[in-house]
Amino acid sequence: MTSAHPPPAPGRELSNPPTDGISNLRFSNHSDHLLVSSWDKTVRLYDASADSLRGEFMHGGPVLDCCFHDDSSGFSASADNTVRRIVFSHGKEDILGRHDAPVRCIEYSYAAGQVITGSWDKTLKCWDPRGASGQEKTLVGTYPQPERVYSLSLVGNRLVVATAGRHVNVYDLRNMSQPEQRRESSLKYQTRCVRCYPNGTGYALSSVEGRVAMEFFDLSEASQAKKYAFKCHRKSEAGRDIVYPVNAIAFHPVYGTFATGGCDGFVNVWDGNNKKRLYQYSKYPTSVAALSFSRDGRLLAVASSYTFEEGDKPHEPDAIFVRSVNEIEVKPKPKVYPNPPA
Repeated sequence: MTSAHPPPAPGRELSNPPTDGISNLRFSNHSDHLLVSSWDKTVRLYDASADSLRGEFMHGGPVLDCCFHDDSSGFSASADNTVRRIVFSHGKEDILGRHDAPVRCIEYSYAAGQVITGSWDKTLKCWDPRGASGQEKTLVGTYPQPERVYSLSLVGNRLVVATAGRHVNVYDLRNMSQPEQRRESSLKYQTRCVRCYPNGTGYALSSVEGRVAMEFFDLSEASQAKKYAFKCHRKSEAGRDIVYPVNAIAFHPVYGTFATGGCDGFVNVWDGNNKKRLYQYSKYPTSVAALSFSRDGRLLAVASSYTFEEGDKPHEPDAIFVRSVNEIEVKPKPKVYPNPPA
């Protein structure tokens, strides 16, 4: 079938992409700088608007996650068990500390002034990057988790930790002695990603089985009645449902709508309040491994990077696309009420 209008381009492809799988990418809160971690053992800093590679930092093993501290520095989580601070301007890095297994997730809390890491060693650790160098001085605390940590998300003083075995722990960063809530995922299959709502009322959680759950922190009956889950990133072929992992969730900073990225190569935009899909971008060359909106929501960075869900096989090269976001793609549509009878 040929279409008179070619589908819109997937966005501008950044030059000098990572040479192996992209584990995460994140926009800065202060600029259009983009931090990217990869299995090629690097963290790369790009200026996404100018398509320029501003810095590249080699690690001792694959880098599984990264985050900004401010516009001049960031942090990384590596499979060599280290947690590192990276100073972009000086081109240097130092080790904040270590876990006993690969470090899967890293977040910086502006509220607490701490770095939070989750590892496959089944612990969460909090670090004070202002502490003198040396692990004892920077480590604030170690908090055992029920299983290996797969995903972390922060909103204000709330921290959500998703682990293997479908466990979800909710913490208040001001009192980490024990979780505020211990939950189980409402999805039957392994958790892939968790992201808090920007308004702080709950979180979205995705699984390897083409589903997303919308959850609320408030345990009252009225709030819990609002939770729901929906199917996505799947297709029917010859009467069979083919289901893909949902690797990434990113909330739009202005409208609170969110994008999901899956192993089907699609990015969908959803209005969670009205339970509607707003938009689907044309297909990316391979799995969508990570997503991030810029601070003003005008740009969306998409990691098109095979996540080995079907084992080792020939695949498209790893790439980062930066697309300009049109308001129509992300803005909730007002509900249309029928006119009352005269």
